[in-house]
Amino acid sequence: MVFQPKMTDFEKSPYTGLTRESFIEAGEYLLQGIFNNIESFDDPVIVARSETKITYPHGDAPADVYAKERRAEIFEGLTRSFFIAAPLIHNEPELIVCGYNMRDYYKNQILRVCTKGDACYVGSYRDLQELSGYKDAFQCFQQTVETCALVIGLWMCKGEIWDTYTKAEKDTVAEFLSGFAHGNTVPQNWRLFNMLDLAFLYMEGYPIDKEIMLEHAQEILHYYAGGGWYRDGHSFDYYSCWAFNVYAPLWNLWYGYENEPYLAARFEEHSNKLMETYGDFFDSDGFTNMWGRSNIYRNASTAAFAANMLLKNSKGNPGLARRIVAGSLMQFLSREDFLIKGVPSLGFYGQFAPLVQGYSCAESPFWLGKAFLCLCLPETHPFWTAQESNGSWEKLTAGQVKETVLNGPALCFTNHKANGETILRTGKVVKNKGDIHGMWNYSKLCFNTKYPWEATPAPNIESQQYILRDMRYEDGMRANVTFWHGEKNGVLYRRQFFDYELATESHWFQAINLADFPIAHGIVRADKIRLWGRPVELTLGAYGFPDNGTEIIRRQKGNAKAIILKGKDFTGKEKQLAMTVYDGWSDIQYVNSTGTNPDSEKSIVIYAVTKREKQYGGYEPHLLISQVITKEDLEDFSDEELFAVKAVTYADEAGAGNFGTTVLTMCDGSKKEINFEEMEAHLAL
Repeated sequence: MVFQPKMTDFEKSPYTGLTRESFIEAGEYLLQGIFNNIESFDDPVIVARSETKITYPHGDAPADVYAKERRAEIFEGLTRSFFIAAPLIHNEPELIVCGYNMRDYYKNQILRVCTKGDACYVGSYRDLQELSGYKDAFQCFQQTVETCALVIGLWMCKGEIWDTYTKAEKDTVAEFLSGFAHGNTVPQNWRLFNMLDLAFLYMEGYPIDKEIMLEHAQEILHYYAGGGWYRDGHSFDYYSCWAFNVYAPLWNLWYGYENEPYLAARFEEHSNKLMETYGDFFDSDGFTNMWGRSNIYRNASTAAFAANMLLKNSKGNPGLARRIVAGSLMQFLSREDFLIKGVPSLGFYGQFAPLVQGYSCAESPFWLGKAFLCLCLPETHPFWTAQESNGSWEKLTAGQVKETVLNGPALCFTNHKANGETILRTGKVVKNKGDIHGMWNYSKLCFNTKYPWEATPAPNIESQQYILRDMRYEDGMRANVTFWHGEKNGVLYRRQFFDYELATESHWFQAINLADFPIAHGIVRADKIRLWGRPVELTLGAYGFPDNGTEIIRRQKGNAKAIILKGKDFTGKEKQLAMTVYDGWSDIQYVNSTGTNPDSEKSIVIYAVTKREKQYGGYEPHLLISQVITKEDLEDFSDEELFAVKAVTYADEAGAGNFGTTVLTMCDGSKKEINFEEMEAHLAL
């Protein structure tokens, strides 16, 4: 059964109707599903598994490895569900769910996981080192991640749980935390876990090593890339939002403002910078885009809004923040496929194995509980009292597009008033050429809030990706590295390399220069292939389209060909997608698929295809012009929308578009100039 809030107020919240009471109801709804899986008060938060091959604990692992993974799962289930339970316990200390008093349950379980010899004990940092035989001096453990979730939960309901422990019990928990707080970590967002552990201990009067704290904090500051975004490892993704821009504000409150005012000021500044554009990262319904890794965490990406509101000098818009946090919450809780046996599935909507990473377990999706951080804001806070607003969407006129370009993190996102969608185009992507999951997560040409990325639907075809195949061989090559050039005269320039070898100079070989720009209902592409060696075949897929009964229509105008799909998604909402190909492409086709779309079991991917059969030295057109447009209804696209490119003017006499400036004249009278010269001067990773 989907979540249906009882306490709504559409005067204060005209977009969602959700109030603070609605969020409390939503938290209880999630806890109800979790605790329906818990048979007794003494059982840990271990829920029914809906996937057993990818996630841990792995049944085929040696007994000692399985035991380690089981301990990590116990801790993960406890602390991540505590994200949801803690603010509810603070709001209602006697909260009963499935017959269990939540305060008493978590108070008991927290002490048990920290107590050596208990059946639920998850291992201290030293214990885990000993069990691993000290084989790796820099080894880290999943428990470090979860200690941070634990201290956040203890802070959220401090008076109800932490303050009720005896001195001896507090010391047991503190000693357990201290080992991980001062221990090894991973040199990216994990540093923040250590920082919050140390900060919590400091707040509670326990000794900490301030030099270790400072070392972590100054490194976190140096991961900052601009626009409010931090680089995590090599990547940019939601970890910048649900980790850096949640934990850093909390660290400011607990430690930074008092002890490291310079660093605290920078973290506050960065959070406020994110707020300037982060609202436009979501669509007109407040939907979160499926992008990057760990998307089983879903709307945890909205926690950055509430974290900003906790700062001394918050600059976020409270009405917009609540609208997005509420909209994204309902994006998932309103779907029938979201829960499996009461627990969030291992997917984006329903169960979806291509999305899942091996570092996850059945309880990992509870990370989405970070979205309930907003319940730490008092009832009188503007987050709850302000009128819900929809930011840029309220200012855009019919057919208008707002584009935001952030060169630091290489993010370009466009808000399309015509269909309410937000489309994200990214750069600075480096993945191993065998990492297909990484390319699905990061290397799509476009990520759309209403069309979550599709896994491989057929050999040598990908949604929103080029596949280059040497026709002498069967397998095609994917673009695993994306360089960022940036926006110039309304056109975004990037470059992708196919099968880029990180250890060699393969960047001289197969590549494609990308040039794309937004139109009312989507994106137009005018990309230039850079090939070494032929004959080759190139394909380009549109978004994956949910197939729940689809009408397929073909149209042609001059040399332009289009395929239109009309149908509905899993929820029954009407949808429409069209792909049009112009110069450079020989044909347009579509493929049916099963099990590759996050929204629906069956799907369709339209794709363009072209071949380059001349051997090296032959001169032929290199420019590939196409577009993908969508609607959230079934009203026919007009000719001007379906064939938006009215004319193409080339600089070279051969009409190939291989050098100089190519001019695309659009049906609305506007013109876009495409020129790839001097891209080398500004390519960035």
